[in-house]
Amino acid sequence: MLATSDRTRQHRGRCNHLAGAAAEQSVAMAYDRRGCATAARRWRGQAGEIDLIVRDGDTIVFVEVKKSRSFAQAAARVTRRQADRICRAAMEYVAGEPTGQLTRMRFDVGLVDSVGAVRIVPNAFGGW
Repeated sequence: MLATSDRTRQHRGRCNHLAGAAAEQSVAMAYDRRGCATAARRWRGQAGEIDLIVRDGDTIVFVEVKKSRSFAQAAARVTRRQADRICRAAMEYVAGEPTGQLTRMRFDVGLVDSVGAVRIVPNAFGGW
């Protein structure tokens, strides 16, 4: 039988997983409204996982989704290390595209606040 602290930790983990999935769904719907097609969700390569991959015309957009109380807090949770990992995973993904490394790419961050509002930050890794 699990101790109370273990059950609490498991419950918190399930809640976080569901909240993350809901945030990813909200961001995917925001891209859909912009006319983008979802190519993959939670795509996993050797370098790591990409939350959302969408096609915006001939550009593949790799999206990191962050949820927090505010957009600012969510944005602050994106680290340089994560950005590097996402970029490496994106290189794996485009290796399977017809144009390979010549594929047009963009790296966005989808932010979700405590009330479920969504903000897309295009080219979020451009300054790094």
